[in-house]
Amino acid sequence: MTEEKPKVDWYDLSVKLHRFYGGKIETIPKVPVRRIKDFAIWYTPGVAEPSRRIAENPDLSFELTSRWNTIAVVSDGTRVLGLGKIGPEGAYPVMEGKSLIFKYLGGVDAVPLVHRARDPEKFLELLELIEPTFGGINLEDIESPKCFYILEEARKRLKIPVWHDDQQGTAAVTLAGLINAFYYVGKDMRKSRIVIFGAGAANLALYRLLKIYGVPPENMVVLDSKGVLHPDRFDIDKLMISHPWKYQVAVETKGGGLPPGAPIEKAMEGADALVAASRPGPGVIKKEWVSKMAKDAIVFAEANPVPEIWPWEAKEAGAKIVATGRSDFPNQVNNSLVFPGVFRGVLDVRATTVTDTMAISAAEELAKYAREKGLREDYIIPTMEEWDVYPRVAAAVAVKAVEEGKARRTTTFKEEYERAKEIIGLTRKKYQLMWDSELIPRPPYDYEP
Repeated sequence: MTEEKPKVDWYDLSVKLHRFYGGKIETIPKVPVRRIKDFAIWYTPGVAEPSRRIAENPDLSFELTSRWNTIAVVSDGTRVLGLGKIGPEGAYPVMEGKSLIFKYLGGVDAVPLVHRARDPEKFLELLELIEPTFGGINLEDIESPKCFYILEEARKRLKIPVWHDDQQGTAAVTLAGLINAFYYVGKDMRKSRIVIFGAGAANLALYRLLKIYGVPPENMVVLDSKGVLHPDRFDIDKLMISHPWKYQVAVETKGGGLPPGAPIEKAMEGADALVAASRPGPGVIKKEWVSKMAKDAIVFAEANPVPEIWPWEAKEAGAKIVATGRSDFPNQVNNSLVFPGVFRGVLDVRATTVTDTMAISAAEELAKYAREKGLREDYIIPTMEEWDVYPRVAAAVAVKAVEEGKARRTTTFKEEYERAKEIIGLTRKKYQLMWDSELIPRPPYDYEP
């Protein structure tokens, strides 16, 4: 009989290690400094000439400075996943962690930037003011519906890619999973009925991507906490003012053919797929609802830390494919599969924006990668350990940016794939060398992940 190992208290361990390392990231030079005279090149007097040239042509800042590979991870701390409105200081460890993932998986230099500009216009003004420093902006953990307005306006006002990962990142990875899930069960997604459970940032962005991908709006039913979004719903006039994004969905979908006020179980009847991104479960999605879905149903329950319905319950109720947001269950829908590669691609071609069609290109490449590996019920999307997927996503996004005329530099899929693979590979090689040489100190606490 083997002795069972004690479970790790991740919360306690995380606090101890954050304190031990004093945070997760640092800035380190990448140019040679062998003697004091080298500063005559990197600083005064030599630096005056790059500055003069950039002043004459600001786009040279992408060639002569680190701007080409540097983004800001920006949050006001008003909607941190699982924690809510915890403020900018509370959000900082999350933004720092996001920056770590950007570097490790995408070779992107990311700077956490948390702030107190709660007003949307002040938030946007901040983004405009810092734009000259960065090659892109990743918005993070912003309350709804403010996040929709900020993303839309920032994309209009700034000439660098602006991405809200809670919207585009989660939507893109969900789309990738749906593409393969429908492929696996032998159904045409564009002719299927899809229930979108929850009308927050991720699911409203998913609706937008599905519509662009070719799913007719009337084939989708979108539910928020008050029921089906429907043009005749009791609060539709109020939504037109308070939440125009929900209002648009209600008008376009026409409630998915349901009457206003239809119960949730009615929405589930005959549905081919259910995507839930609402609140932690279990029990938010009922087994009996899933049992009313079509044959070979697809269920994505993405709430963390506990999905809206346990995977085995969805399977018992008849679902063929089940995905969640958790790494300890099969088919993890994790936006970390998307954003590192997306930013690698848009930065490498010096893109002026990142579009929804670029997000769809990322989703299609993710889906293609998994199909090449071989789809199974428990494998419809790559895992984060499959490193080669990131340069492929970068290449797909870069090529789409060039096709759409949104890039300052041209490239081919093969060229960007090789470039991204080299950058990401070099990042991991540097990290491994620092770890092996103990330049990154060994943690003082023993644990097994």
